[in-house]
Amino acid sequence: MLMNDLSKHLSPYRGRIAAAQSRVLDRAWFIMGPEVAEFEKQFASYLGVHECRTVGNGTDALELGLRAVGVGPNDTVATVANAGFYTSTAISAIGAQPFYLDVNRQTKVVELTEVQRAIGEGATAIVVTHLYGQAVPDTLEIAQICKENRVWLIEDCAQAHGAQLAGKMVGTIGDVGCFSFYPTKNLGALGDGGAVVTNDENVAAQVSRLRQYGWTAKYQVELPGARNTRMDEMQAAILQEFLPLLDEWNQRRRDIAKQYNTHIVHPGVVLPNVGAADYVAHLYVICSTQRDSLSAHLRATGISTDVHYPIPDTLQPVFAGRFAHVHLPITEQLASETLSLPCYPAMSDADVVKVADAINAWSYSPA
Repeated sequence: MLMNDLSKHLSPYRGRIAAAQSRVLDRAWFIMGPEVAEFEKQFASYLGVHECRTVGNGTDALELGLRAVGVGPNDTVATVANAGFYTSTAISAIGAQPFYLDVNRQTKVVELTEVQRAIGEGATAIVVTHLYGQAVPDTLEIAQICKENRVWLIEDCAQAHGAQLAGKMVGTIGDVGCFSFYPTKNLGALGDGGAVVTNDENVAAQVSRLRQYGWTAKYQVELPGARNTRMDEMQAAILQEFLPLLDEWNQRRRDIAKQYNTHIVHPGVVLPNVGAADYVAHLYVICSTQRDSLSAHLRATGISTDVHYPIPDTLQPVFAGRFAHVHLPITEQLASETLSLPCYPAMSDADVVKVADAINAWSYSPA
């Protein structure tokens, strides 16, 4: 069983995909055309936000979102270290300094107290990551304290399309929301893609310029730090076809997660919290102190797993010990214990039971 069987997932929608492709081919307009404009309009409407600007991928969305609010070299940007280095990549591209935050053991996302610590240390901006499809529970409180301290709040929503807190979509609570449309995401394209959303027209205008060379007029370059990062028409057309299906897909993901929580009964496995609107089950992540043994057992039964993510940002080789003094005990523990199970909308109930039964049959030796 694959971690994410995209062929199985996409098979029922071949007609929608073909229709989208035909629209683009018939028009022969492939970059920054009507499909991009329409998807930006539709996605903004879905989220309940004024502005949406698409870009080439989710990491560029983070970088351009930070640049658009004015984050520059030597500014301090606070972020978690358990989310795959994507935000760290964006921060490094700007020349800003990352300030790493630890996470809650159960939710695996940042808490208000850590954000308060970062603001006290002079952070210019905070990036909250709605990891694994779990909206950060403290986001509303974090937004308030950021506002009071004139600190920018960026939401990393790459794994949380459609998640809500208090009736508000993630990505609309802070100053800027950043999304990825990588094919395995809750709302995935058939290639790379990303978006920056905001209620600030000036920020949106900056992203529009930054994503296309820094132009303020055609061939007139004024903004430093810009790049060529544009969603193509084909991906925008396909995302228009998929967007109306997102809520249905998210509900199926929640159902799968709830079934896992019901069927997995093993003393060596810690299950995640499974919420309602605040959780869209991008990944279903369990923990075990004997993760490698469990992973090998599942692999032997034909079940694929993955680790999201095995190396905290602070310990990545590229930093060459730069953050050796930073200790994030929960983040470091989770890096050695987390294990992602298959969780995607096309999974059958029988698939879920097969995975759960395999876990329950694992021979566990308590320490």
